[in-house]
Amino acid sequence: MVKRTYIFREEYFNVLKPHITESFQMERHDGTNLETGESGQQKSAKDKPVITIKAKKKRKRSNELNHGESDILEYHLKISGIILDGTRSLIQEARRSGFLQPSSLEQFYTKTSDRGQNNFSLAELCEMAKCFVPVNEREQKCVIDKETSDPEQVQLTCVTENNTNNAKMLTLMGQKYLFPPKSAFLLSDISCMQPLLNYKKKYDIIVIDPPWENKSVKRSSRYGFLSHWQIKEIPVPALAAPDCLVVTWVTNRQKHLRFVKNELYPHWSIHDVVEWFWVKITKSGEFVIPLDSLHKKPYEILVLGRVQGNTDVPLRLSEDEKFPAIPDQKLIVSVPCTLHSHKPPLSEILKEYTKPDVECLELFARNLQPGWTSWGNEVLKFQDLDYFTALQNND
Repeated sequence: MVKRTYIFREEYFNVLKPHITESFQMERHDGTNLETGESGQQKSAKDKPVITIKAKKKRKRSNELNHGESDILEYHLKISGIILDGTRSLIQEARRSGFLQPSSLEQFYTKTSDRGQNNFSLAELCEMAKCFVPVNEREQKCVIDKETSDPEQVQLTCVTENNTNNAKMLTLMGQKYLFPPKSAFLLSDISCMQPLLNYKKKYDIIVIDPPWENKSVKRSSRYGFLSHWQIKEIPVPALAAPDCLVVTWVTNRQKHLRFVKNELYPHWSIHDVVEWFWVKITKSGEFVIPLDSLHKKPYEILVLGRVQGNTDVPLRLSEDEKFPAIPDQKLIVSVPCTLHSHKPPLSEILKEYTKPDVECLELFARNLQPGWTSWGNEVLKFQDLDYFTALQNND
């Protein structure tokens, strides 16, 4: 049997220049909008980006920030020094180690195509699956435990496992997807999570990337979102092992951050809450967006905490058995993927704060990870074979 090796296409991490240059870092409040779209990325004779300034005719923006913008600015002023100093230190170390390359005038932004856009939507397929006859509890999982080169059919309405030590090829509606070793997934929406609960696993790490409500999502029919009360209904307590480490990705809207810290985590009995930051940089070590840009920020927030263990039976743990404290305001600095909402893997970073051989779960996942269980209505999105390059085998 011929084995092939696949890697994610490097072009999706080819972030060479900031999205907005330092000299045009803010959206002006005098009614003009700085755009760096396709025309804004063309080169002049001196090989500099051409910035198009287009007047807004519909509405003239006042100089006053609205309540949400004021909240974001107030929060940003508290953490910007930490992000600036911490990122600078990590970038210097990365340059010394050869992980970053110096910027060059010859470099220019190349827009990557979304190769994995199929003729069907995984989310729409989940809607169709609700019409299927419900499977009984014995059929709530499909296990792939044999070595074969033949593509396997994706089973809807049940958890699919790959118990082998190699990636497998799956097919769904004629499209091929890579299925990592020792992993599992459930393709469904939030109304059909029962197979995951019947899977009868308790998880030591749960990472959540909810589809937060925002204005652009509301205006677009392309993306769905969940309200705060819907997010509170996610059965995290039923899925979490004692002292489970829960990580939630949060947008920069303070409304959502306050909800997670003040409502959601207390509702799930999560304590020892801290905040981390994912800082996005170019391959030369610049912020992808100026740190003090008013419109967007070059960082995203993660809120971490532990599920309260059973307090009825106090356990006396040795020093070796105790979990290390989760540090506050830790920075994760990396070159982001250019694909929408593609987050960095957290396995290597989180394992320092858990016991060995943990069970890990990602909710609202858009890709699969070796050794993890993943759930979501787009859980296979970035496993599409079109996102990968096959390497030459030298065997």
